[in-house]
Amino acid sequence: MAPRTLTRAAVAGLAAVALLGSAACGSGFDDSSGDAKQSSGPASLQILIGSSGEAETKAVQDAAATWASSSGNTATVTPAQDLTQQLGQALAGGTPPDVFYVDAARFADYASVGALEPYGDKISNPDDFYESLRTTFSYDGKLYCAPKDFSTLALQINTDLWAKAGLTDADVPTTWDQLTATAQKIKAKGQVALALGDTRDRIGAFMVQNGGWLLSKDGKQPTADTPENLAALQYVKTLLTSGLAKYPKQLDAGWSGEAFGKGKAVMTIEGNWIKGALQNDFPNVKYKVVALPAGPKGQGTLSFTQCWGIAAKSKYKDQAIKFVEAMTSGAQQLTFAKAVGVMPSRQSVRDQYTAASPTDKVFIDGAAYAQGPVNAPKMDSVLKDLDTGLQSLTTGDPKTVLQNFDKNAKAALGGS
Repeated sequence: MAPRTLTRAAVAGLAAVALLGSAACGSGFDDSSGDAKQSSGPASLQILIGSSGEAETKAVQDAAATWASSSGNTATVTPAQDLTQQLGQALAGGTPPDVFYVDAARFADYASVGALEPYGDKISNPDDFYESLRTTFSYDGKLYCAPKDFSTLALQINTDLWAKAGLTDADVPTTWDQLTATAQKIKAKGQVALALGDTRDRIGAFMVQNGGWLLSKDGKQPTADTPENLAALQYVKTLLTSGLAKYPKQLDAGWSGEAFGKGKAVMTIEGNWIKGALQNDFPNVKYKVVALPAGPKGQGTLSFTQCWGIAAKSKYKDQAIKFVEAMTSGAQQLTFAKAVGVMPSRQSVRDQYTAASPTDKVFIDGAAYAQGPVNAPKMDSVLKDLDTGLQSLTTGDPKTVLQNFDKNAKAALGGS
């Protein structure tokens, strides 16, 4: 089982590219988004979701049915086979669903062409959503859509292999130096210390821990080629070249969680989705979860999230907003969390959630120092090129990887 975010990130964006192409040179959604004729009568909402499986589909369908019966509307929930492609085609064709999941990595593409209704200020208590999530779904200073749920990265430790390497709680790394020292002890015992995903969605956490990131806070300027990011990539390269860390493919695994589950590494860096994956595929693995080691500039992690998007062309915007209001209430989010294993995006139910899922407290705590995905349009090919560079980091030059990103990102951000 692959983690949810990897599955989403792997989806090809051909239809999204078509959407952006159709929006270039004045033929986009901005021309007509304000003209969608609104219906005040009972709505027949179409909702498109990117489901992780039967449990999520049933949970959303049940919640939608409850809302529909109490509000006098109808709500049809459809799980997409390929959310990015189907949504891109529907938006480009002018027949979008009323409400749909929007992945953080795709949000700016849709917002920049006027495909999304910016309804964020119409949801009750928007400040209750974690600040890092609000930032992720803001474009040109507006909160566009309500965060649905989220996850962050933490460090997983196989407790049996840890003990086998002669380690104790005193060896749990809280800094980069300690991570190196502990990894060296593990290697000396003939084991691989860390299984590390080979993309920005894992390696980027090291940049954040050293005070760096790929784009400026407003998402308009590339900021990869900095001393902070360079030092972070040089540190990761040292882990890789010294054999203290290995990419999943070096461990004959599809992703880090699989390598960890198979006992091929003592530690890994993954999100809270690893819990379900290990329960399903490697139920006998005993492990604990701790915060990622802090870098020279402090703690840092990455967040992964989706929002409830509302189509700018929907005939039922008012009813759609009421639907999202119901889906993002604290009580409903706790219900989703229990059914699906996601973490609520509202801070007000944090204590209730961690009481029910104490092992996820580390992930929830990460929201305070998490960096969301790159929040800018037209960055898909730029980010894929970055990942290609990171996948060759063992033999490549970190400085060149960062310079290439800035050059490519500048062209994408400055182009029409």
